[in-house]
This record gives sequence, structure tokens and C-alpha cells, in this order.
Amino acid sequence: MSRGFVKESDQEELPMVPPRADLPAGMVNYVTEVGYGALLAERHQLLHERDSLSISGENEKRITVNFINAKLDLLNDRISSAKIVDLSKQPKDKVRFGAEVFFTVDSDSKIQNYQIVGVDEANIVNKKIAFTSPIAKIFMDKKVGETVKLKLEKTEKQFTIVSVKY
Repeated sequence: MSRGFVKESDQEELPMVPPRADLPAGMVNYVTEVGYGALLAERHQLLHERDSLSISGENEKRITVNFINAKLDLLNDRISSAKIVDLSKQPKDKVRFGAEVFFTVDSDSKIQNYQIVGVDEANIVNKKIAFTSPIAKIFMDKKVGETVKLKLEKTEKQFTIVSVKY
């Protein structure tokens, strides 16, 4: 049947699904084993949520299922493209993907730390930064004792690597 013969009120718009964390085109989707497990747990949760909906209105239920399915499509793309990095095989003396980097900033002696993880795992509150972030990029392949600089808009920060842990 032609869409011209369908009532406007019966036409549904595609659900607006928030995008996942940015992974630039052509970049490998590196994840830790923990991050991969979190992606699988998220998929399990979405499937459970979709399969146990208790919405009585057919239209509202269909819209909710479409929204969850759209989220699942994005998630399944991430899962299928994920490349798990075995942290036990990373060099212990260098900063690579999965490293927890301990560092000082400028002349401040306070030691800070972040773990370099996949884009879906990144969470600044949990001290996890994406391997695509500027700070992670300047740390890559550096060793304990090395100093790196990050140019910001109006200033420059100097980071000294104190230790690396996997």
C-alpha cells in the first residue's frame, strides 16, 4: 500500500538514539577485557529490558521496542568491531593501551593517574580516559621518567610519568 493512503497519525518517526562515544572512522575499536564484558552486559540488559516491557499501549510499546532495537544496533556494531587487548602482553616499561599511568603535572608533586581504555569504557570519574584523547596520545610509547607536553589553547602543561601499571 502506498504511504499516501496512511493516516498521518499512524506514521512513526524513527527513534532518536543518542550516539555512542566517538570512534573516528577507520580507527580500531580497542577494548580491555573488562570493557568488552561491560559491552556484553549492556547488550544483555537491553535485551532483558526489551523482552520484559510491561507497556499496555500497542503504539507506545512499538515505539519503545524500536528505540531499544536502535540502541542494540549501535551496540552490536561496537561489539562486532571490538578488538580485545591482552594487558598481560603489554610492555611493562612503556605506556600502551590499557596502562594505568601515574604522573605529575607541571611543578605540582601530587601524583595523579588515569587508565587508558577504549572509547566506550572511558569515564573520567572512574579515572579512565579513551585512547583517542589528547592526553592518552601524548603518553603513548613513553617510559617512566619521561616528560611530555600538552599544548592547550592558552597554555602548555607538562606531564612527568612516575610509574606505569597494567
